[in-house]
Amino acid sequence: MSSEIAIRIEGIGKCYRLGSTRGMYRYRSLREDLADLTSRRRKADAAASKELWALKDVSFEVGAGETVGIIGRNGAGKSTLLKILARITPPTAGRGETHGRVGSLLEVGTGFHPELSGRENIALSGAIMGMRRWEVLSRFDDIVDFSGLSKFLDTPVKRYSSGMYMRLAFSVAAHLEPEILLVDEVLAVGDADFQKKCLGRMGELGGSGRAVLFVSHSMPSILRLCPRVILLDGGGVTADGAGSRIVEEYLGKDGGSATREWPNPETAPGDDRARLKSVRVVNKRDEPAPEIDIREPVFVEVEYLSLSADPGFRPFVNLHFYNAQGICLFVSCDFINTDWRMQPRGEGLVRTRCRIPGNFFAEGGVFVTAAVSSLLPTVVHAIETDAVAFHVLDPSEGDGVRGEAADDFPGIVRPMLEWEVAQELVE
Repeated sequence: MSSEIAIRIEGIGKCYRLGSTRGMYRYRSLREDLADLTSRRRKADAAASKELWALKDVSFEVGAGETVGIIGRNGAGKSTLLKILARITPPTAGRGETHGRVGSLLEVGTGFHPELSGRENIALSGAIMGMRRWEVLSRFDDIVDFSGLSKFLDTPVKRYSSGMYMRLAFSVAAHLEPEILLVDEVLAVGDADFQKKCLGRMGELGGSGRAVLFVSHSMPSILRLCPRVILLDGGGVTADGAGSRIVEEYLGKDGGSATREWPNPETAPGDDRARLKSVRVVNKRDEPAPEIDIREPVFVEVEYLSLSADPGFRPFVNLHFYNAQGICLFVSCDFINTDWRMQPRGEGLVRTRCRIPGNFFAEGGVFVTAAVSSLLPTVVHAIETDAVAFHVLDPSEGDGVRGEAADDFPGIVRPMLEWEVAQELVE
């Protein structure tokens, strides 16, 4: 960590009172306040039961030049923490310090005025960050080039798609040279090429002495970008350290990471032609397998709803496997099954199952991204990054690839290959 502190968090807590609207949207009269005093003590116990602590006693420091990932399950408090640092919402307890200009990209739809054009919003964002006009103009061309929206600069941003909005918002936040950049899960809105550009730009900012705090559910993105990762659970910090170690700890906290289900089709990942229903990692006994012996096969099952009655619509599942360092191990799809590829299609539930043999993966965490696509043209209808994950364990009992070796065994895969050995003895 740099000796210069960019962010300091000391005992931060944030409490929300469920079901209460007091003081949120209107001014109260003196009479209302006086009347409330008589019943406040009586209501104290009931109000306490409605309190939800999104964050509780969170403390850490981030040095200048550090790129730190924040991970955790939904509701862990990640977005609330960034909103406090961006001064969008105040903490209930504790204090936070930021040293330097803060650029934030927290959610699509915030920060821009919808009636203003893209050009005008770039100038407005610079002014909000305390920059002079000439400073904004000196970076204007870089912002526009990065966003790829030169044709739409004079269009009001209310007419932008969510992807266009995110492109411009990230370009502005990353090129107005903040000392601290806060980025939430908004990168999920963009296409794959632009996500790569964003990750590259965040890496550049970290390398140039800026502090970057990055919240994401994409473990490969976290691992590629963040040497240090903080794990939040239940509103508190449960782990803080090297990226690969913390991510593996996160995946191993419970067995839920091996199974993912979307019981409501309306909220499931997908479009009007296909939506995911479930993704499961199972062993040869058809049991959920958050951990798998390196010698045993592992199966990834995907269920999705095909919503089109068009017999020419031929969706297929593709799986992307990543290791704990964010490296793509391989990609496979059910389109290689010739019988399925030629079969007429229609509406209904599709079940597909991929078998990976034993003695193939190296030991460690494996993340699986699941997608449903179609060809001619290529369209991704549904995708869930890091939909499921599992751990590969090597017991080192002498019958695996590493034999009786006890130390770390290199390689991103560990296949059991056939060897032929011969020797000519010297007489």
